[in-house]
Amino acid sequence: MLLVADSGSTKADWILTLPDKRTISFRTNGFNPFFVSEKDIIKAFQNTPEIHPYTEQVSEVYFFGAGCSSPDKRELISNALSKIFKNAFVSVDIDVIASIYATVGTSQGICCILGTGSNVTYFDGRKIQESKHGLGYALGDEGSGTYFGKKLVTGFLYETMPSDLRESFDKKFNIDKELIIKKIYKESYPNFYLASFSPFMTEHKNHPYIQELLRTGFNEFIDTILESYPDASKHTCHFVGSIAYHFEDILRECCEAKNISTGKILKHPIEELSAFIYQNGDKLVREF
Repeated sequence: MLLVADSGSTKADWILTLPDKRTISFRTNGFNPFFVSEKDIIKAFQNTPEIHPYTEQVSEVYFFGAGCSSPDKRELISNALSKIFKNAFVSVDIDVIASIYATVGTSQGICCILGTGSNVTYFDGRKIQESKHGLGYALGDEGSGTYFGKKLVTGFLYETMPSDLRESFDKKFNIDKELIIKKIYKESYPNFYLASFSPFMTEHKNHPYIQELLRTGFNEFIDTILESYPDASKHTCHFVGSIAYHFEDILRECCEAKNISTGKILKHPIEELSAFIYQNGDKLVREF
């Protein structure tokens, strides 16, 4: 049995492929090794009944997660999963590889992440090219949920947001300057707090202010991050993440205006990722 996971810091999507090729999908908390311990992971699976009948039958586990960039962090995840799935081969890689496999596969291409944060990676079919991006919400994350959340909050506080939209924003969130300052500067995970405002854009997607905000953010992502790759216009650019998915039409419009060819746009890569691993897992050759 094959078990594949795509994990962020807050949630992880899993697909178990049974011997008859049927699949079981489930979700757990995210397992970012910067924030969780082996005990946390084991406890999470104790509260996940979907997998309980199969733990000893799973033969392969492929885990792709945020924070798994160094050997010691990958080892933490691997050790925990090995204790749960005692008869399984366990592989742990960084989350960006999951997005690459789900979109580019083993061919050449560019994969962009536009979710809570933002990033971009070029894959030549064998090796990920080193990126100077992924600077996080304080220095980067252009075009991400955190980026747009920050723009919405500042527009609300500065009262530059149109009055009708500001009234809707105030009614939905009931926040003030003091609360926002506390959440962002004194509490944990301010990036997730800021990103929590971005779904407001989906509800008001047709408002001119929101459309202009989206175009500005996507153009900043393209100009600052995507076009830093000299041959960006020569490759198909794929996107993964809720922001890319929910605002696909405006994203494609912005890319087309800058001669960027767009390919797949996925909200979550888990289904395509699981299918790719099922077909190619025994012969993956990588240089990362």
